[in-house]
Amino acid sequence: MLKKVKLSFWQILNMNVGFFGIQYSFGLQQSAVNPIYDFLGASPHEIPLLNLAGPVTGLLVQPVIGAMSDKTWHPKFGRRKPYFFIGALLCSLCLLAFPFSSSLWMAAGLLWILDAGNNTAMEPYRAFIADKLDDEQQPLGFQMQSFFTGFGQTLANLSLFIFPMIFIGKTGSLPTWVYASFFLGAVCSIGSILWSIKTTKEIPPSNEELKRMKEEKKGFFEPLVEIFAAIGDMPKVMWQLALVYLFQWYALFCYWQNSSKSIALSVWDATPKSNPVAYEQAVSWTGLVNGWYNIVTFLVAFVLVGFAKKYSPKMVHAVCLILAAIGFLAFPHIDQKEWLFFAITGFGIGWASMMGIPYLMVVADIPKERYGVYMGIINMMIVIPMILQNVSFGYILKNFLDNDPRQAISFAGVLLLMSAFCTLVIKTQKK
Repeated sequence: MLKKVKLSFWQILNMNVGFFGIQYSFGLQQSAVNPIYDFLGASPHEIPLLNLAGPVTGLLVQPVIGAMSDKTWHPKFGRRKPYFFIGALLCSLCLLAFPFSSSLWMAAGLLWILDAGNNTAMEPYRAFIADKLDDEQQPLGFQMQSFFTGFGQTLANLSLFIFPMIFIGKTGSLPTWVYASFFLGAVCSIGSILWSIKTTKEIPPSNEELKRMKEEKKGFFEPLVEIFAAIGDMPKVMWQLALVYLFQWYALFCYWQNSSKSIALSVWDATPKSNPVAYEQAVSWTGLVNGWYNIVTFLVAFVLVGFAKKYSPKMVHAVCLILAAIGFLAFPHIDQKEWLFFAITGFGIGWASMMGIPYLMVVADIPKERYGVYMGIINMMIVIPMILQNVSFGYILKNFLDNDPRQAISFAGVLLLMSAFCTLVIKTQKK
């Protein structure tokens, strides 16, 4: 690979614009899909299983795409960019189709395809940063992705608050505002990816790397072989990060699945069945609250770069997790809707760290020819806890938490405190 040259702030911004569209789509999944399931008649304990799409497709798609992109090079299309484009195109088509879901299982099926597209587009983006930027600029590159995570998800959540005021009534079985939010997401998904593809060139591999690519085995199962080989060679710091992610991502899915129902109970004393009108108000307000934590995320994302350089990525991430945990523990006890913004601010700071800082803990220990596959394996560390949550949390919620979404949020806060402790015991091998 040719020598990396220093990029300007605006060049780093341009290369990450595509992350905006990906995260707008994820924002809709986090805040709009579960209410859609509610509108279509899902029971509370069914929601975790209906959300299996994201983690399962992430488990399968991201490491495979990472391994494939490591072995890909085309003089015109590049290494990572073909996967950006294919994934974003699939996302856009699914976002256009999603509001036309006429049944619960149609919505669940489309979510599987949507998540496959999102994961195909997102996985190479982590490796793209490692490919293009040197050690000094990587913190800015990863935190730029946190910035666009916050920005994209902010707009997604604000659409859930603003569009119900503009688009009144129902179209088919769903409120009309759902169509507007998802159609805008489709435009953002493909449009932002095309911007990054057009403005950013990839660094071509060296002659030695090209020769090695040609000599390596090609086959349908070869990416899987590469994934298992990489797991066998995985640096110790990545195993330590896996424990952090176990508690962290289990907790986040508990929040996303239960936030609107928790707000409906604590502020409106309503459920989807007892008071559908009040519950729809709670969903809109949840969009605003989640929009706020994403605003906090893109406001503090670049601040965390300086803290990570001054103190250490490990210390920054641990403190951010503690702030998020405090917010979650306070969240279900608030009965004045305006005060929810103060509680969720802690999660906004934590979310800014989660989307960028952990990669700084491990990137120095990853060989550059395996950036793609190891970024995919990190995603496996994210989605395995999500799968465990989707399979197990319905039982926990029903039998230990009284099917109360407010207790689910408190449970998430405790898990984040455990994640912060695990972060503090990580031993990084390299600066």
